[in-house]
Amino acid sequence: MQNGTAPATHVTQFATASSADPLLQVRDLKMHFPITKGIFGGVKGFVKAVDEVTFDIYRGETLGLVGESGCGKTTAGRCIVRAYTPTSGDLLYYGGKQPVDLAKIPEAELRPYRRDVRMIFQDPYSSLNPRMPVYEIVSESLRNLGGISNSEMEDKVKDAIVRVGLRPEYIRRYPHAFSGGERARIGIARALVTDPKLVVCDEAVAALDVSIRAQVLNLLENLRRDLNLTYLFVSHDLSVVRYICDRVAVMYVGKLVEIAPVNDLFSAPKHPYTVALMSSVPIQNPRHRNRVQRIRLDGEVADPSNPPTGCYFHPRCPMAQDRCKHEAPQLRPIGKDRLVACHFAEEVVSVGAIME
Repeated sequence: MQNGTAPATHVTQFATASSADPLLQVRDLKMHFPITKGIFGGVKGFVKAVDEVTFDIYRGETLGLVGESGCGKTTAGRCIVRAYTPTSGDLLYYGGKQPVDLAKIPEAELRPYRRDVRMIFQDPYSSLNPRMPVYEIVSESLRNLGGISNSEMEDKVKDAIVRVGLRPEYIRRYPHAFSGGERARIGIARALVTDPKLVVCDEAVAALDVSIRAQVLNLLENLRRDLNLTYLFVSHDLSVVRYICDRVAVMYVGKLVEIAPVNDLFSAPKHPYTVALMSSVPIQNPRHRNRVQRIRLDGEVADPSNPPTGCYFHPRCPMAQDRCKHEAPQLRPIGKDRLVACHFAEEVVSVGAIME
């Protein structure tokens, strides 16, 4: 479905009342990694890292993608930038005159879209080649795309470096000469140098000190506004997500369990797993620490290579009933602009997270 659109009924089901034009529509995305055993490497099963994930990213917004480590959020982001070729599903990109399914495009034909869809990697230390100066690191994608002169390339690199708050003469230095915050800015410049429309931020501030983290978050927000960027912000830090995101999608063992505007999600989560996540947010003000009871989930996170039947969360869910063991819930609308994958979402009562 390279130049098609998703079925109208499917798109309508997941549209929201306040939806703007979508830049990317993810439909039933799957990324299953084979498990091989034996000397002949026979496939014995699959790790379902991403399993039937569906969501929209609207132009100019920041969509947060959150969940525990190993839930599949980073894998979903890498599928979107086609670092991985999805097992199945659609990635409908609306960056040109006609929508294009990025999941179906052969690798050799992806070059025009490598310019539009970029990624900021998690670790500002390991993601920068220590043997390359900043100029080569930032300009590498421009060289791979081709069609640009050396002088124009240098101008673009300097412009990207200045935009992220560094001095243009820094392009001749090597990564070891920079602090963690400066390396993070170099990683952002590398993503911006091609003038992208969609940027996947994979734990972009997780490795930074708190004070530097705030500076980089402010930088990302200013760049989004000034350059009309759209972000998919992958993170496990809910306080960061609350600060920078417009909407939030919550993942558990490869599946989406809730999507909602950020304030609605934090004030009144409607999936039991989201409720547990919100109860784990540290409360800064000691006067408020007795207002919320911490929820400690029993059991372990489900194995994505051998998930339970029905709802993947039911072995740990305090609200689970017999139906949950046999029938997998689908994302469905609950109120305005909210989608929840829970049979009993209407019965969930919570006070949300206290962020003061």
